[in-house]
Amino acid sequence: MSAFFNAAFYNPIYNALVALMAFVPGGDVGVAVILLTIIIRIILLPFSLSAARTQRAMKVLEPKIKELKEKHNGDKEKEAIETLALYREAQVNPFMSIVTVLIQIPILLALYWVFLYEPFETVNTARIYALTPVPFGVSLQFLGIISVTGKSIVLAALAGVSQFYQAHMALSGMGSPGTKVGTAGSFQQVMNMQLKYVFPILIAVISYTTSGAIALYFITTNLAGIVQEWYVKRDAGKKV
Repeated sequence: MSAFFNAAFYNPIYNALVALMAFVPGGDVGVAVILLTIIIRIILLPFSLSAARTQRAMKVLEPKIKELKEKHNGDKEKEAIETLALYREAQVNPFMSIVTVLIQIPILLALYWVFLYEPFETVNTARIYALTPVPFGVSLQFLGIISVTGKSIVLAALAGVSQFYQAHMALSGMGSPGTKVGTAGSFQQVMNMQLKYVFPILIAVISYTTSGAIALYFITTNLAGIVQEWYVKRDAGKKV
């Protein structure tokens, strides 16, 4: 399993990073990390866009789903049949978010571990493909200012702030005001609050305790997520 993961995900991502370092002026590792993260996001874009649209469509359908629950009053079989029919009519696949996560997990783990474990000062020749260009020189100072291998409070703070803003955009208009304590809506509210306020702190802590490269990865991912949320909202607004 480990050999498959390395061959299918880890080694290709590491080789892509090394190749980008060879083409980036001055071999700036920070710039290479940003470019690689953007490439990965572009590859995953169809899946992440589909999941984001599904999430918003599910929110729009919530009142109708609630009506079905009240209509059948505990008859789970009829409720499930009519709910699935409602999804088909609205052309919504409620399982798309799960599929998207399953697709992204190995890629994102490999990306994270490459940034975490590979030494940037030297190239790991054991993992390099024959056609991968090797950089003549490597700069561990992002834009000549911040070390990508050391800790950076500035990058860590930016990672946390960008994560907060992305969560804010994703959850705006998705709350469930007026829900009673103990209901599913109340539980979802608690989860949303943790995603918005706790997760950014966790991202900032991880970014600071690991390296500047990890922080740059999170910042780039969050900024891409913000652009995606803006696009999905604008697209949904046009349809409405």
